[in-house]
Amino acid sequence: MTKQIINIVEFPILHDILDEINSLLSFKIINYQNSKEFLKSEKLNDLTLLKKDNHQLLSSKTVSIKNLILIDDVPIKLEQLLNLINIRLIKKKYDFQSQLNIKNYSLNLNSRVISFQGTELKLTEREIDIILFLNDKKLPQTISSLQNSVWNYSNKLETHTVETHIYRLRKKINDKFNDDKFIISHENGYLI
Repeated sequence: MTKQIINIVEFPILHDILDEINSLLSFKIINYQNSKEFLKSEKLNDLTLLKKDNHQLLSSKTVSIKNLILIDDVPIKLEQLLNLINIRLIKKKYDFQSQLNIKNYSLNLNSRVISFQGTELKLTEREIDIILFLNDKKLPQTISSLQNSVWNYSNKLETHTVETHIYRLRKKINDKFNDDKFIISHENGYLI
């Protein structure tokens, strides 16, 4: 899993401190010397640390206030700041996982439910892994690629294990949503 990003805008001392302990952080930091530079970036949806007196970003219509962490009490204990950042990252990840769109369906990773027009279907963790893997790929995926990526292939895994899981998942979706085209069987493998 890639590290989440924290932007630091017009706060060089804070960047320097976090950069010193970078190997201990659960997130990646990106430093922006000024607000204009940040506003031109593609990182506006990542969490951003800034001083509460940064009026340019606080009044910007392109930056969501929910992605900002305002530092108003300086000095701040490093442990307190890291806790604040980590809590916000966890909330952001939870929110992201609550609403993934795959085809016409909504997939909630937190509750492991796929839904369509008010109808819900509970999925197993393995079924979620299969859906996410196939959804990330643009080309049909072979049984061996599913074995390697979803099952972390072991020599003891037989090919019918993958086929059985795909068959059962397709059947569940077809039975619940009357959709036999969610996972498509192709001569080169499986595809969403």
